[in-house]
Amino acid sequence: MRILHTSDWHIGRTFHGHSTIANLRTVLAELAVVVREREVDVVVVSGDIFDSAAPAAEAYTTLESAVVALRAAGATVILTSGNHDSATRLGFMSRFSERAGVHVVTRQDQHDQPVTIDDEYGPVHFYGIPYLEPSLIRHHYPDETLRTHEQVLGFVMDRIRADLAARGGRSMVLSHCFAVNVAPTEAAPVSEASDVERDITAGGIDYVPLSVFDGPDYVALGHIHGRSTLSERVRYSGAPLHYSFSEAAKPRGGWIIDFDAAGLSTVEWFDLSVPRTLTVVTGSIDEILADPELDGDEGSWLSVLLTDTVRPLDGMRRLQARFPFCVTLEHRPTITAGESAATYASRVHGQTDLEIVSGFLEHVRNGVGPDDDERSILTDVLTVVERGENENDDVHEVEVEVASERPRAKVDA
Repeated sequence: MRILHTSDWHIGRTFHGHSTIANLRTVLAELAVVVREREVDVVVVSGDIFDSAAPAAEAYTTLESAVVALRAAGATVILTSGNHDSATRLGFMSRFSERAGVHVVTRQDQHDQPVTIDDEYGPVHFYGIPYLEPSLIRHHYPDETLRTHEQVLGFVMDRIRADLAARGGRSMVLSHCFAVNVAPTEAAPVSEASDVERDITAGGIDYVPLSVFDGPDYVALGHIHGRSTLSERVRYSGAPLHYSFSEAAKPRGGWIIDFDAAGLSTVEWFDLSVPRTLTVVTGSIDEILADPELDGDEGSWLSVLLTDTVRPLDGMRRLQARFPFCVTLEHRPTITAGESAATYASRVHGQTDLEIVSGFLEHVRNGVGPDDDERSILTDVLTVVERGENENDDVHEVEVEVASERPRAKVDA
């Protein structure tokens, strides 16, 4: 039996305000091509099918098109819900869809009720574990201590192992969690998360040790958006599309798993295309706009770190004139002003007006004071201001003298 492992489609997610639906449709269509060309029997999707609990209509039609294409290519499809999904919405009409070869596992009581598919060597049992929030399922099992994901998945896997022992045969588990290749008392993950996975941990207590998944021939994990191998039989496929610049260097694709008569035989990675690449560029705005080496990035998602000493006016507008898909802009000058604990009054004590203004410009311009032309302008302006203040003082003195010479009115007691 040949199985394709994918996860974290996040249908409906935006990228810095831009829709990703068109690009996602492209890569999901490629999955169907892989299924047909590689003669895949089963496609498993380990959670986060949608990006939100209330997807737009377009997200549903995208999912429908993808699943129809996978079925037309010859594969049975098994999907589980992730922490982004609404289990109720995703699982709607799941009992009907399973009759068409599309199995959607979203209820907590389905974890030990496998989808069983036979090949020439006998049955393969697919145990789908939907995302199980401890606080929402512990009342179903009042005799169990289910405060963390480790406890929940440990309990669930014990039930799966017991069911598998009674059934016999080969097996695969689908789970959506933050698994780590450490002992239960440790807390350091080896799977590097990006900045878009919604946190499902609390101070590290909900990391799930790899040992929890002992038993099955293969464990298809979801939640981490980058490809990761925790062991030969426990892997993350990552998302099929880039959803953050922190994922730019991570490959997009999935795993193809072969089962023989004894269980897991081979695991092979396949790549998916990247419809719009992600590029991070650093430099001054003039350098970036004139750099011929960036010609190939004019159609990329672009994140720019500007090193100009002074923040350019209309920086994003100027960049988007050449790079229409420039979506983030950060000003990070190479020259920065040093910090001081002294008060402003103590720093300017004894300075001339020109020195004070020059110091202010140096501060707001990250360490660069006025040049010769600016210093000349400042000198002229301050001279005019000082002359105006002196003239006002002279007028004020005359008014005081005149007022002192006016006869005072007598006031009767």
